[in-house]
Amino acid sequence: MRPQRDPRVITVLGTLFAKFKHSQRGLAAVEFAILLPVMVLFYLGSYQISDAIGADRMTTLAASTVANITTQYSTISASNDMPGILDAAATVLTPYNVANAKITVSLINISANGSATVGWSQSMNGTARIVGSSVTVPPALDTPNTSLVFGEVTYAYTPLYDYLNLGTVNLYQSVYMLPRSQSGTITLTP
Repeated sequence: MRPQRDPRVITVLGTLFAKFKHSQRGLAAVEFAILLPVMVLFYLGSYQISDAIGADRMTTLAASTVANITTQYSTISASNDMPGILDAAATVLTPYNVANAKITVSLINISANGSATVGWSQSMNGTARIVGSSVTVPPALDTPNTSLVFGEVTYAYTPLYDYLNLGTVNLYQSVYMLPRSQSGTITLTP
């Protein structure tokens, strides 16, 4: 013989199940717990990407600064003027670590036959270009018997917190500018 079920127990269990099934309490907490890791990843990833974009922008400004300041001289002293010019470009990189930046400024001479070579070069935290080595100049700037100031910055960007697992990224920017002096060139003295 089968044991008898108490109808009150079935009614109570059915009522509890119905309440649980239609209850909305705690739903927001469960949804938040599911979405929180995704939201944190998006937030930290967007921070890292915007910091990298900022570093790239500062690299561009530093390259422009070193070339722009150099074009204002007709004669530059390698021992007196050039350290200040390179330091000014390095200051533009603030708040990024200047030790990770290689800043180079060079004078590019374009001969009568259109070949571009390095006339002189100075660098901070890196190696200057070799005097006399050939350089490829954009066709629009390849004008015979002229000179160009070539500012370039390489920055080894390492994120403060590497959430996206990018590691170190080398950012490079360069700028060509015409000398502003009457002679159309800039002389580097010791």
